[in-house]
Amino acid sequence: MSAEASMNPAGLRQPDQRSCGATVAVVARMLADPSYAERVRPRFAAEVLGTHRRLTRPRLRGRLQVPWPRALGTPPWAVTRELTALTGVRHRTRLVRWRRPPGGDDVAALYVGDRWLPRHVVLVVGHDPVRCYDPARGRVVEVDPAALARRRPFGRWTTVWFALSPSGRRSRA
Repeated sequence: MSAEASMNPAGLRQPDQRSCGATVAVVARMLADPSYAERVRPRFAAEVLGTHRRLTRPRLRGRLQVPWPRALGTPPWAVTRELTALTGVRHRTRLVRWRRPPGGDDVAALYVGDRWLPRHVVLVVGHDPVRCYDPARGRVVEVDPAALARRRPFGRWTTVWFALSPSGRRSRA
């Protein structure tokens, strides 16, 4: 979301091992919409789990999507569609598979993992330095791109697999 917002996501943790992508989607909406944040905070876990169910359905926002087992988390394309709907700007998913987050102020979320698979989703909430909301910890962490593999700001995950970012075009939806 690339903005320091008044809503502080501290303490908002993903409710289970598979809902980091849905948690990122809910927190992104909370950062963009203070009234939503106020309504959702007391029932945060239920909102995240409901969002996870919705994002992993065969149809999302009236369009078919590639099937994705809910047990594997939230697919990147579903979080991309959610960010597009939230901002009104079309987002895209880029496979990057780097050991450092891609630069620029346009990155909205990152899928990170080990060298074999993407396993976790974080929300970029600031740049210069890069700051990410980590739903597993329920807090914002500063990320030194050059030291990502050594410092492990996202637990054991050291490889950035996907970057979700706006394409610059307005969405038709």
